[in-house]
Amino acid sequence: MHQVKLIEECKSNNKRAQIELYRKYNQAMYNVAMRLLKNPDNADDVIQESFLSAFKNIHQFKGEVTFGAWLKKIVIHKCLNHLKKKELDVISLDESQAYNTEKEETDNWEFDSLIVLEDVKKGIDKLPDKYKLVVVLYLIEGFDHEEISEVLDISVVASRTQLMRGKIKLRQLLKRQGYGTES
Repeated sequence: MHQVKLIEECKSNNKRAQIELYRKYNQAMYNVAMRLLKNPDNADDVIQESFLSAFKNIHQFKGEVTFGAWLKKIVIHKCLNHLKKKELDVISLDESQAYNTEKEETDNWEFDSLIVLEDVKKGIDKLPDKYKLVVVLYLIEGFDHEEISEVLDISVVASRTQLMRGKIKLRQLLKRQGYGTES
């Protein structure tokens, strides 16, 4: 069934259309939740909550972005809420501590050509949560700083700063594992 028609049927509370959309996006959204939560049970719970919320509020979907992008924002918000409930300090940054980010150092992600993707992922997992969330959203999920600032309720400057600090820490972790960096 064509996606636009599927979404319109979901707006009419068509259960078959909801199931079809669920099947289409479930695995991708589960992967997003796992990258943030690192726990299959918590990821499953968040995915269920996210789809329920999406179907309940599907009338708010205007098609300005893809349905997948709209749903991913819901999933990320639910993951962050879950992390906050676990009393994790998601992000706290005083903007006055921010580095000068005019150079856009955050765009340089070059590492030794021998590095293995799995080692980069393990390195990201070892980052403090306040850096890990921004690195995952930027590097893996493809969010820009404006989107990250909206999702995490921080400033764009804070997003850039957290990404830069996360990148520095990631480089340090990878160097300790024996990988040099190219820049």
